[in-house]
Amino acid sequence: MSVLRRLQVRNDSLRPAYVVWELTLRCDQPCTHCGSRAGDARERELTTLEAIEVVKQLAAMNTDEVVLIGGEAYLHDGFLDILSALTRSGIRATMTTGGRGMTADLARNMKACGVYGVSVSIDGLEETHDLMRAARGSFASATAALGHLRAAGIIAMANTNINRLNAADLEPLYEHLRAQKIASWQVQVTAPLGRAADRPEMLLQPWDLLDIVPRIAKLKERAFADGILMMPGNNLGYFGPEEAHLRSTTPDGSDHFRGCTAGRFVMGIESNGSVKGCPSLQTAHYVGGNVRKTSIREIWDDAPELAFTRARSPDDLWGFCKTCAFAEPCMGGCTFTAHAIMGRPGNNPYCHFRAKTLARKGERERLIRVEAAPGDPFDNGRFEIVVEPLGAPDPRPSRKLELVQVRRKSA
Repeated sequence: MSVLRRLQVRNDSLRPAYVVWELTLRCDQPCTHCGSRAGDARERELTTLEAIEVVKQLAAMNTDEVVLIGGEAYLHDGFLDILSALTRSGIRATMTTGGRGMTADLARNMKACGVYGVSVSIDGLEETHDLMRAARGSFASATAALGHLRAAGIIAMANTNINRLNAADLEPLYEHLRAQKIASWQVQVTAPLGRAADRPEMLLQPWDLLDIVPRIAKLKERAFADGILMMPGNNLGYFGPEEAHLRSTTPDGSDHFRGCTAGRFVMGIESNGSVKGCPSLQTAHYVGGNVRKTSIREIWDDAPELAFTRARSPDDLWGFCKTCAFAEPCMGGCTFTAHAIMGRPGNNPYCHFRAKTLARKGERERLIRVEAAPGDPFDNGRFEIVVEPLGAPDPRPSRKLELVQVRRKSA
């Protein structure tokens, strides 16, 4: 019996309960921060029949929920058929979309196929969102998509990537989303993955979390009062004073980050059939096999690329994370984010507790890109950390200059 098989026997409760499935890399928006560099379809994307076979395998592994993504999932020819297959198999079918092509008719057809809920990506107010999406009118279409979904009887949700371009929009964006009667809002940090790796001026610096995390915590208090569930993504937070509040699903709850769940309860499937432990993990490093050659169960049970979090220990951490008091429960935070910054997991500077710890010593960390990304889907460059005085002048350009720089690079 292999080491991985023994590990799986000891962890027989582990299963791909939550699967994020990229149906196609085709997309109708050339977003400046897209981790997958979506636009054109991948070579040899799964056909509808192949995808339905994948649905059967997921059902046999007791998958609870599948989130269909792209690109834009609705651009796959078999989108509605795959939705129906998931529903028939007893798997909750949800979706994340930019909403550019979400019409009233499409929303009604999705409802008829059994879709449970849809999260629309809205990354700021109109000026910022349209700039980040590199598509004029995309804020209006995303907002309209929320209305089409609600009218069809589908749970309408929103998600936002936070970066330097849109950080100032958080509070007014909440008001906008509240007016659209969303059920939930997920916020996460824009990581230097894919196209975002090409735009370091867009990215937060670690000390920005000192401002942003408390603001999100205050917004979450408002969201609870408004009946909206606001939750951080897996790369936001980590054991600062707001952690229990940020992670809780009820106003009086208390929770905390419990480490990367990639390959433990989460799985990602790329549109060509490649399987990895999380949809955002770097393709070049974390693909464990392809459904055209190997069953999903075999990949899940035996591929070391999916099993790395099952055997991870604090000994695998390095840098600040290895010395942290929360090393064991956190295990270095979000794997794909740490890898995107440092070139390997185990040391994650996007951490609120870390930023506060350094600030108490009068220090902060600056990320400086030293290696560009090669230009492939789910790729990354590499950054170095410079420790400097907390009150050092901020050399970042003004918001107006940032908008111009990003616009030029998007042209």
